Amino acid sequence: MDLYYRRPSFETRNAMCKTALNLKHIPGNRYEEILNAEDNIKKLTKHEQVKIVNSGNSAILSVMSTFKDKIIIPDQGGWIGFKKMAEFLNIKVVEIPTQLGLIETNKLKYLIEKFNPEALFITSFAGYSAEQPIKDIYKICDDMDVILVEDASGGIGDENRRLGNGEHAHVIVASTGTPKTVNVGNGGFISTNNINLINSAQNIIKSLKADPVTCTGIALEIQNAPYTLSKTLDACNYLKSEIMEFREVLYEDKQGLNIIIPDKHPKKLRYQLKNSFNVHGGSIITVCPNYNRVKINAICVEIKNLDIKCMTPENLDNIVKIIKIQS
Repeated sequence: MDLYYRRPSFETRNAMCKTALNLKHIPGNRYEEILNAEDNIKKLTKHEQVKIVNSGNSAILSVMSTFKDKIIIPDQGGWIGFKKMAEFLNIKVVEIPTQLGLIETNKLKYLIEKFNPEALFITSFAGYSAEQPIKDIYKICDDMDVILVEDASGGIGDENRRLGNGEHAHVIVASTGTPKTVNVGNGGFISTNNINLINSAQNIIKSLKADPVTCTGIALEIQNAPYTLSKTLDACNYLKSEIMEFREVLYEDKQGLNIIIPDKHPKKLRYQLKNSFNVHGGSIITVCPNYNRVKINAICVEIKNLDIKCMTPENLDNIVKIIKIQS
């Protein structure tokens, strides 16, 4: 069984090469490639303002720079960049206790009342493995004057409109680097209706802006996001149901892009699985405890890292067999 690490489609890579070879700029005008990418992002998020930067962390840094006091993040299952950017900007971070990364609304209300934060930063999926109740979280934040910032690197393109939806998030940020749902190897974006936030971050956004070649890739790949996300969710749902026949799996009833399997000796199991999975170009196994996933002993099978063409019934069944043998 040969597996391949996720990469941009051939059509996207070809278009990016053509842009690099034929780049033209009319003085006083913005690049057409940038405008096209912004327009295509708006079609998914339904926000009025979109800015494209050179990475997901740049998007987070730009948005976080507009806050001055304190923010809330989950105690696990988020993105370590939230902590690092806040530390860099000297912003206080309050961690909300979660159910293995999943936010409970009653605890969120309590923390907001106690600490009066400016914003909540979360990811669409806790640990890329369990869908957050974004709509419920947004309602609380909106009612209590807290800006909800959703990192939708994994959730952009949700056909059910629960994730990456501008109606349920004040700000959406995302990475378009490898191996994200919108994957062009680099880049990221900010999406919002809050023009004041964009204006406040304008100097940083200009300093960290993406180039037209990256924007060409984003404009094409974001059109594939609904299909890419749907296929990955379907693959994970199937794998989870099969693995649960012989192993404990976290988030049994939640949708996600990864599968987390608790294990007493996760480093040993990772070694065994990495040697069993022939993944060209990368790995699909992560060891926990890990803030970006969960803070318990476990291994995470990162289906989100796989190229869509690898998610065949035969390959999925082979993945299940390998996990069963090594368990």
